[in-house]
Amino acid sequence: MLQFHPPGFGQNVVDTSLGAMVYYTAVAPPWKVDTPEEEKLPPLIFLHNFGGGASAYEWSKVYPAFATTYRVIAPDLIGWGQSAHPIRDYQLSDYLTTLAEFLTQMSDSSPVPVVASSLTGALTLRLAIERPELFKALFLVCPSGFADFGQDAGRRLPLNVIRIPLLNNLIYTLGATNEAAVSNFLIQFLFANPERVSQEMVEAYLASAQQPNAEYAALAFLRGDLYFDLSLYIPQLTVPTVIFWGEEAQFTRQDLGQRLAGLNPKMIRGFEVISETGILPHLEKPEVMIGLLQKYFKSYL
Repeated sequence: MLQFHPPGFGQNVVDTSLGAMVYYTAVAPPWKVDTPEEEKLPPLIFLHNFGGGASAYEWSKVYPAFATTYRVIAPDLIGWGQSAHPIRDYQLSDYLTTLAEFLTQMSDSSPVPVVASSLTGALTLRLAIERPELFKALFLVCPSGFADFGQDAGRRLPLNVIRIPLLNNLIYTLGATNEAAVSNFLIQFLFANPERVSQEMVEAYLASAQQPNAEYAALAFLRGDLYFDLSLYIPQLTVPTVIFWGEEAQFTRQDLGQRLAGLNPKMIRGFEVISETGILPHLEKPEVMIGLLQKYFKSYL
């Protein structure tokens, strides 16, 4: 969905064990001018959330602010956006493996800073425990395994309904692949202020949700197949981390974030609450997210 990304950004592709992963990066003016200095820009990775219609578009209002000082890289994860959509029952191991493969190809053997949100933020934190050499620092928005401290936070439909063949596909079709449903999803579940939901956002989420076989990754998330208890992992973290939290985030509330951050105060160096935002403050108030990232980049990058 290149049409939803800022001017001057284009698509590149890398191969993973589950197929091609598309990512967005600066390829033309006003960002790319093909100077030797530009070629030396350090990479900065932005990883999007899970959920119907998710894609790298989620970070498109933030990452241009860093395109003159970093080599911005914003992928569509496997099963989302315009990356490969293999037909499979997605598991945590699929994303831990493909994320590691992607970061290895993007890093040139050097640790990289990663900005990630929600369940992807939690997955990135787990990967940072397994492969700390890949990461310079983590900047995570509302990171949650959605089963933290033994409590499911994100499942909205009974498992016996979601796992019925054909019915689960009907649920996805009705709930994620038409404009009214996408608009309602953004307003009711992701944003604190419905007036901030634009037509462009609805169209971008809809375009991602309508990709062939997009339902497989989305239903794996909805069923809870990708959930885990992040609280069991945070104490093992050795990579410097800053956490940002939408004040009005649903399912994963601010007090959950503070409780998670308290498990490893040595490595979690900051916890910032962004007022009047939901689970995607970077899409709802991108100017605030940019300012906060700039603040912490000065200290850790």
